[in-house]
Amino acid sequence: MTGINPAELAYRANDGVEVSLFWSKRCRRLTVVVSDSRTAQSFELAAHPENALDVFHHPYAYAALQGII
Repeated sequence: MTGINPAELAYRANDGVEVSLFWSKRCRRLTVVVSDSRTAQSFELAAHPENALDVFHHPYAYAALQGII
């Protein structure tokens, strides 16, 4: 997670996949971080206030749209 001292706003975990929503006050940036312990892969997505919870709940859809996965 980029940014200094980001605050974790939301967290969920299921079947080895962890998803966190972070807010960096210094950078004024929302980020969703996904870590999959089954595949040892992780990725990070930028989010905006209007879609942050949607990105948090559907990170794989947003990652596919951005060509990350």
